[in-house]
Amino acid sequence: MHIQRRRALLTLAAGIGLPAALGRALAQASAKQGVRTVQGDMRINGKPAEVGTLVRPGDTIVLANGALATFVVGQDAFLMRGDSRAELIGSGVLVSALQLVTGKLLGVFGSGRERRLVTVTASIGIRGTGAYTEAETARTYFCLCYGTAEVAATMGGARESYSTRHHESPRYIYGDGRKRAIVPAGVANHTDSELILLESLVGRSPPQSFMDSPVRY
Repeated sequence: MHIQRRRALLTLAAGIGLPAALGRALAQASAKQGVRTVQGDMRINGKPAEVGTLVRPGDTIVLANGALATFVVGQDAFLMRGDSRAELIGSGVLVSALQLVTGKLLGVFGSGRERRLVTVTASIGIRGTGAYTEAETARTYFCLCYGTAEVAATMGGARESYSTRHHESPRYIYGDGRKRAIVPAGVANHTDSELILLESLVGRSPPQSFMDSPVRY
C-alpha cells in the first residue's frame, strides 16, 4: 500500500481512539472481510470475536460496555460502539437490512442497492449512504451523513424523504405515536474522520461534495 495512504489511515485511526497497533494493522491490510479492529468484549452469535473473525448476514453482534469495533461485510463497513446489539439480515455477503436493537452504529454502504436500518421506533431506507444511528427505547437518533434516505416512524405514520451531502439533517424519530414524531437534531457522537476511515476499509472515499465541505465534524 502507498506510504502516504498508510500514514493517513494511522492518523485517522488515532483520531477515533484506536491503539497504535490496530492502526498499523489497518494501514497495512487490504480491504478484508470481517472484524478489522476490536477493543474490549465483542461477541458474534454469542462467541468471542477477534480481528479476522468473519461477520455475515444472519449474525448477531454484541459489544459490551466500553468496547469499540470496526468490521466489513461485503461492500459495507461499520463502526460499532459499546453497549450495542445489532442483527444483520441478507444473504451471502450482501446486507439488505440491519436491526439496531440498542446502542450506536456508524455505517457506510456500497452503491446500487437500498438497505434498511430498523430500530424499535424507526424504519429507514437508505441508498448510497453514510449514516449514524443510535437506538434508544423511546427514540432513535439518525444522521444521514451523505446519500438518500426515507425515514419512517414505526407509530403514527410520520415519514420524510431527503438527501444530504454533509450531515445537514440529523433527526430524532420518536416511537410513542406523537404527531411530530420526526424532529430536527444536531450532529452528535460521530466524526468525518470515522466516515473516511470506514470508506477506506472497502476501498472508497466519501463523495467529493462531502470532502469539499468547509465544515468538519
